[in-house]
Amino acid sequence: MADIKSPKLIWIKGWLFLGLGVLSAGLILIETPSLRMFALLSIAIWAFSRFYYFAFYVIQNYVDPSFRFAGLWDFCKYAIRKQRDS
Repeated sequence: MADIKSPKLIWIKGWLFLGLGVLSAGLILIETPSLRMFALLSIAIWAFSRFYYFAFYVIQNYVDPSFRFAGLWDFCKYAIRKQRDS
């Protein structure tokens, strides 16, 4: 599958991801409506977002500027390789 080059399609893809996340979170909260579930879901979303930022920004800009990767699978392979080398 080729990379998306069109800025318009990239924006659409981003908004679709946001919509999917909101829909999924809403369905979870409808299934189990509680403040505790809302808090746990919020923490999970925040933590995964921070990990994604860490994987794609922090590693590339502060830890290993020579490394470029295309997705989380590449990041996982990189992290395993670095762990093995240490």
